[in-house]
Amino acid sequence: MSHETVTASSSLWTADVPYGGFPQAHDTRVDVAVVGGGITGVTTALRLKRAGLTVAVVEADRIGSGVSGNNTAKVTALQSTVYSTLADKHGIRAAIDYAAASRAGVAEVAGLAAAVDCDLRTAPAYTYAISPDELPAVEHEALAAARAGLPVDRDRGEGMGVPFEVFGAVRLDDQLALHPVRYVRGLAELVAGDGSHVFERSRVVRVTDGSPCRLDTEGATVTADRVVVATHYPILDRGLYFARLEPTRAYCVAASLRSGAPPTGLAISAGSPSWSLSAYGDLLIVCGRSHPTGDRPDDPYGKLTAFAREHWDVDRITHRWSAQDPSTYDQLPMIGPYTPGSTRLYVATGFMKWGLSTGTFAAMILSDLLTDTGNPWAERFSPHRFTLKSTPKILELNARAAVSLVGDRLRPPDTRSPADVPRGEARVVGKSGVYRDEEGTLHAVSLRCTHLGCLVRFNDAERSWDCPCHGSRFDVDGNVLEGPATKPLPRHDVDC
Repeated sequence: MSHETVTASSSLWTADVPYGGFPQAHDTRVDVAVVGGGITGVTTALRLKRAGLTVAVVEADRIGSGVSGNNTAKVTALQSTVYSTLADKHGIRAAIDYAAASRAGVAEVAGLAAAVDCDLRTAPAYTYAISPDELPAVEHEALAAARAGLPVDRDRGEGMGVPFEVFGAVRLDDQLALHPVRYVRGLAELVAGDGSHVFERSRVVRVTDGSPCRLDTEGATVTADRVVVATHYPILDRGLYFARLEPTRAYCVAASLRSGAPPTGLAISAGSPSWSLSAYGDLLIVCGRSHPTGDRPDDPYGKLTAFAREHWDVDRITHRWSAQDPSTYDQLPMIGPYTPGSTRLYVATGFMKWGLSTGTFAAMILSDLLTDTGNPWAERFSPHRFTLKSTPKILELNARAAVSLVGDRLRPPDTRSPADVPRGEARVVGKSGVYRDEEGTLHAVSLRCTHLGCLVRFNDAERSWDCPCHGSRFDVDGNVLEGPATKPLPRHDVDC
């Protein structure tokens, strides 16, 4: 099957939303400071403001420009095979708690979205078998989801609206799809004002735990009684979160159709690789091709495009984008105090690619904790849970990071001369990562990640330098695209 070159480069969700309107950070004092302007951070801030607290959201780039602006836009409690996974790992009680929290997250989004213009619609969600081999996984998920309390049904995917055979599916009705950037920016507009603030283009470079806490950006200091770190991957090294998270990247394309119609349901296949399907208006959206961050992707956009063309009458690819998401060592999100016993620092992470619903119920838990309101799921998702069953997975994650840390240093350079780097490609030259753009200009940076020192690797699909240890990402000039790193890669001078 031939793969075409995909030239579209922007996220469907960020392409048509004008940025601006929120200032850079200035010195201020609030009750709670929230680091990160995505779904979790903004929702937490809005709930706290409505509870009578003053808040400041501090975002490194633009509100909604991170994972919240680069996702599938599905808001659903049915999430691939998560319930069978949780029931098998932790027992049905954990699956019940996760289902209840996820349904609450979906309901919270529905309520909040009523106040903003975000193209909200309802649709059924499906986990489906695209081949007979996937049918046992679908049946296992259907049973586990029902036992967890979801009102699911089994069918053959008749309501998915896809032009290929489906061998079985589990369906959950009345789930949501929306425009995620319009949604989160709409919520942010509700946060700003009356003593609360939303700051953009204000990367937090230091957090000092004290009374009060201090958030230092490059140009200002925000002080607060308490701090929520909602940066998707925690930017603070305390708490050893990097040792308990595994970041992965996934990719999406949107396509216009010459004939036919895009799917009517929110669907994801049960196997690997998975094929995630949805629509926005008359556009088809196909997502998938996940891989651990730092691994070299195998033409993800080309393969997603080929799948779309195989099954639909595609006119052209209109958008393409990718997102990164960390999964925890035990497949449950971590939400609560940043360190054991902390009453000033809080965190939420580990959403396993379902951040619209999971990030929302994380915000519900965090806002309840910060207002001393009881929450039925706080203990289940505490960041400080631990069982002996978890030890092998934690050791595996850190062994993989150790192999990358040592192995990449033993690997010889790709070439000795920057002159050998072709246009549109990157090479390791000595101790530098060198990229030559399409105009012929060289961009050279240090390969040493500014987080914990692993060597970054080039991602051809995204033209970024990605860390295989803990998921930090940098552009070709070394600027931070994704944490936990907060400092850029040093630039190097090279001769052509």
